[in-house]
Amino acid sequence: MTLLQSLILAILQGASELFPVSSLGHAVILPGLLHWPIDQKAPEFLPFLVVLHLGTATALLAYFWRDWMGFASAVLGRGEAETVRRERKIFWLICAATLPAVILGAGLEHYFPYVLKMLFGVPKTAAAFLIVNGFILYAGDRLKHAGSKTLDQIGFKAALIIGACQALALIPGISRSGSTMVGGVLAGLTHKDSARFSFLMATPIIAGAGVLEVPKMLKAHDVIAFNGNIVITAGIVAGITAYLSVAALMHYFKKNEINALKPFAYYCWIAGAAALIILS
Repeated sequence: MTLLQSLILAILQGASELFPVSSLGHAVILPGLLHWPIDQKAPEFLPFLVVLHLGTATALLAYFWRDWMGFASAVLGRGEAETVRRERKIFWLICAATLPAVILGAGLEHYFPYVLKMLFGVPKTAAAFLIVNGFILYAGDRLKHAGSKTLDQIGFKAALIIGACQALALIPGISRSGSTMVGGVLAGLTHKDSARFSFLMATPIIAGAGVLEVPKMLKAHDVIAFNGNIVITAGIVAGITAYLSVAALMHYFKKNEINALKPFAYYCWIAGAAALIILS
């Protein structure tokens, strides 16, 4: 992989990870469309993508650092009683929401590794699921009730359901942020609060994936294709792009509560269909 190719993938990752259009799906589809000589089924490719996700996680920590500081203070019992109660509950909701993806991801890794690797390396499959992702986003806007709940007003059952939606993102083409935002609005949250919860719960999942996959990449035999300098540079670029993306999205969802997800659904339909046609 050349430096230019890695930077293009990094910018794509940073933008599409937080926009509900599946960064993983785009990262699998783009090399196939451009005929890049990259083996997407190679054991080094998935860890490389995880490093880009780590850049995104860093950006999320930088943007929501006040939230995480508030959670830390609440867990330690510091602050006013009502604030501690609210922040502590949100923290445990985030923890609960990460469980489904962790359990399912671990199960696929240990019991169905071949299936998981095949999904990650097939551009046509990712393009097809990108179309499915569009229907998920469209349905979320069509089926949502008038959401007015704050994060501390939803229950742990709702958090687990949103977490189960997050687990769908293990399939390339299905957006993690999109599926969790849909789960959030169906649980009664506003688009802004569902986006905030989606971004907050992304951090431990992405960081955890990095802890597991980066050592595998460092031990990979193909050090030329995925050398350290390229990986680090790509991770930094992905982080910068992600920070700008989350700032833009939070502003967008604050201003657009009605039909906020439909434009992204239309994009997924068009991009997925176009990719299938070209790849065929």
